[in-house]
Amino acid sequence: MTQSLDARTQSTQLDLKRLNQKFDKIHPKDILAWCVANFPTGLVQASAFDVDDLLVTDLLYREIKPKPPVPVLFVDTLHHFPETLDCVVHAKLHYQLKLKIFRVQGLKRRDEFTTQYGEQLWQTAPEQYIQLTQVEPFQRGLDELGAIAWISGDRRDQAPEQADLPIFELDPAGRLRINPLANWTRRETWAYVFEHDVIYNPLHDQGYTSIGDEPLTRPDQEHQSEYGGELPEPHYQPESSHW
Repeated sequence: MTQSLDARTQSTQLDLKRLNQKFDKIHPKDILAWCVANFPTGLVQASAFDVDDLLVTDLLYREIKPKPPVPVLFVDTLHHFPETLDCVVHAKLHYQLKLKIFRVQGLKRRDEFTTQYGEQLWQTAPEQYIQLTQVEPFQRGLDELGAIAWISGDRRDQAPEQADLPIFELDPAGRLRINPLANWTRRETWAYVFEHDVIYNPLHDQGYTSIGDEPLTRPDQEHQSEYGGELPEPHYQPESSHW
């Protein structure tokens, strides 16, 4: 169901400057607990099922456990790695996720996408590719889920342009975007993952710091693994994906 404009004013009327000052050094669990308490409905987690997203999911589903659970929005671009799709299946079963999957409008498989839009659209028309596979399904997902506020797994240390990433901000549609891991580092993320045995995409063990679409994603040659240390055994054995 599409969220009404009146409901979104709940986000636009917040004092973001005050909230960011209050929560900038607060643990992500406490930030998420505030969100759950203040947005009992209309709160959505956006997840690509990389390590930071799964950390947020672990906090929501193992630690906080809101009733009803926060929906997890996953955009299936039809071009994900098999390991990513396996990770989605495993996380759904492990946490009993309220998983909501959105795909390219009217398509369900990569070969259908190729038939309709041609080979390697990510090279021939990259902006169209991103719009079709990522932007439109994501916005449609937020609309259909009635999102007032949504949660990301972004950190300030992930990229220079994110150095000033706030905990709370408004997205272009006027929804509240929450970045509970903004003030964490990669080291803190992996410390939490190992301490709490959080599942993660095994591609991180192969040096992928960020995992997106298979044609566009390459491992980081500077690191043996995303966390820069010795490689542990994957927390699960990949299996054939099914939806």
